[in-house]
Amino acid sequence: MTDVLKRELKDGLLVLTMNRPKRKNALNPDLTLALRDATAAAAMDPEVRAVLLTGAGGAFCVGGDVKAMNEGQGRDAPVGERMHALRDRMNASRYLHEMEKPTIAAIEGAAAGAGLSLALACDFRICAEDAKITTAFAKVGLSGDYGGTFFLTHLLGAAKARELYLLSPVLSGAEAAQMGLVTRAVPAAALMQEATAFAARLAAGPTLTYGRVKRNIAAAEAGGSLGECFDEEARNHTLSAQTHDHREAAAAFVEKRAPAFTGT
Repeated sequence: MTDVLKRELKDGLLVLTMNRPKRKNALNPDLTLALRDATAAAAMDPEVRAVLLTGAGGAFCVGGDVKAMNEGQGRDAPVGERMHALRDRMNASRYLHEMEKPTIAAIEGAAAGAGLSLALACDFRICAEDAKITTAFAKVGLSGDYGGTFFLTHLLGAAKARELYLLSPVLSGAEAAQMGLVTRAVPAAALMQEATAFAARLAAGPTLTYGRVKRNIAAAEAGGSLGECFDEEARNHTLSAQTHDHREAAAAFVEKRAPAFTGT
């Protein structure tokens, strides 16, 4: 049986491909658990310097498997048990957002519901111009999971998050790029080439420093004071100054050459 999540690591870039193409990579229990475990492992693996998340078969991910929902799968379990299981699986979004290395979503076709939430959890979203982006939850009588309300509110503000969740419009990738929902929209035929090249540049960068930048931004996201932000920046800047990559970048600047980062 084909793995529901394919993993490929090359030159520090881990490509995770959701692989249920006949169901447009709809999230079933096997796929959600595989995503949770793979993103947790990537966060801790020093060989992984960036993560690229994508989907097989011309779709990113349509979110939860509505066909399975209609069949009532899992409905008989106690509410508390179902909440605990969902909360555990949702950690895939947390790992993508919080891991101290860059994460990138390559979006073609549909990105809907929890699939969109997973893309929003990433640091960057490279999207096909003709992709179809929608929160989708309200259309199936659900309120949303995998952190989508958090990420949308922080990206676009509460008013826009309300609009996109309550009205659930379908946006093209080009429209999503115009409003800042995705990082960049590119022609569909060039998507994987553009996204892989984008991700590979990050995988070849100063990994420890990227992680500390993400810590600084996380502190700002959490609503800390300016003084607390200063403390976090001072700590991370000082630690970054002690890395091999900083010394290499400084030497490369003086020698007028491109730096060769090792992620250390």
